[in-house]
Amino acid sequence: MSELINNSRIRVDELKKLILDLHKGESVESTKEKLKEKMASVPYGEVVQAEEELIAEGLERDEVLKFCDLHSEALKGSIDTSHSKKIPEGHPIDIFIKENRELEKVIDKIKHIVFEATFRKADELADDLLLKIRSEFNLLMDIEKHYLRKENLLFPFLEKYNITGPPMVMWGKHDETRSFLKSCFALFDEAKNVDIQSFNDMIEMLINPTLKSIEEMIYKEEQILFPMCMDTLTEIDWYEILNQSEEIGYCIYYPEKKWKPEFAKGEEQIVESSDRIKFETGSFTREELESVLNTLPVDITFVDKNDKVKYFSNGKQRIFARPKAVLGRQVQFCHPPSSVHIVNQIVDDFKSGRQDSAKFWINFHGKFTHIAYYAVRNEKGEYLGTLEVSQELDEYRNLTGERRILQYDK
Repeated sequence: MSELINNSRIRVDELKKLILDLHKGESVESTKEKLKEKMASVPYGEVVQAEEELIAEGLERDEVLKFCDLHSEALKGSIDTSHSKKIPEGHPIDIFIKENRELEKVIDKIKHIVFEATFRKADELADDLLLKIRSEFNLLMDIEKHYLRKENLLFPFLEKYNITGPPMVMWGKHDETRSFLKSCFALFDEAKNVDIQSFNDMIEMLINPTLKSIEEMIYKEEQILFPMCMDTLTEIDWYEILNQSEEIGYCIYYPEKKWKPEFAKGEEQIVESSDRIKFETGSFTREELESVLNTLPVDITFVDKNDKVKYFSNGKQRIFARPKAVLGRQVQFCHPPSSVHIVNQIVDDFKSGRQDSAKFWINFHGKFTHIAYYAVRNEKGEYLGTLEVSQELDEYRNLTGERRILQYDK
């Protein structure tokens, strides 16, 4: 077909136009037809390029996020991944994909449970079906580790190569899925003596949108994100990601075989110097100082004056995950889009001298957690950075009376 577009620049421009038309109300079906008519298929890299350029040209990320699923739906069947690199077994991307297959198995089980409801009358109870679905949703909650590895390991490396648009949009979609899952569990907790009619309403209003959100992300990962990452990141990048993945954990699936690049085979552990570090009031060896910081009953993270994460303590029971990939990362990219404005306000207030601390307390995984941010200044009052200190306080909130006799805690 001679009318098909075969020039990359023209294809990207046409794709941008089609995306903008979607935002203006053009139907998904009409967009699909235009894609088939003009381009037949679009290399995944050009999809990324089109969205990056639209954001750079002023299209709000929130606007891209709002219509992200429409983009995917319109492009289904038109994205060309035929030239993607082969993925070795045990590679981080191989692990992500195998996790997706396990997630799909869980989703399929939930759909089968929903199908069981079609054999019951509208006034029959469905509490047993809802209980079965809740059991499968307990597995779906493991998706948090899948998303955290993307947000804290994969996205920072993409940022190194100035690819920021797709990660920010995807992070927003992660948060939508998290919100759906949270609402589902609130529904599970409240639902009692549910009949089939009410059960079907729950499926339509909340369960199905949650499953669709997860399935849409799987499509975006495997058709766009993962091929792009394979073409962009180096073996050194991937080895760093793999080495830090264990710290966050895996989703439903555990990789028994781990990939290792040629350059890393036979590598030896590098022994670092332990020279004493001197302070005004004493000194430590490197080992002593690191062990002291990791022994403190608080989590510490330091962000320098250029808003780069420079250090975090690594105690046995961290409250918030801090993989090493965050080191050197812009602090704004370490938070979901919905809270970046709060991060910016705190940093701006500290830099200007308007404030010296900001404190929050929340219930996190059933624990009363105190989170404090402190402006770090030198003797001249010059801003050096921000220190985040997080601590679980349940132990201290429950204290009564006094303890004057030696008694070890279990």
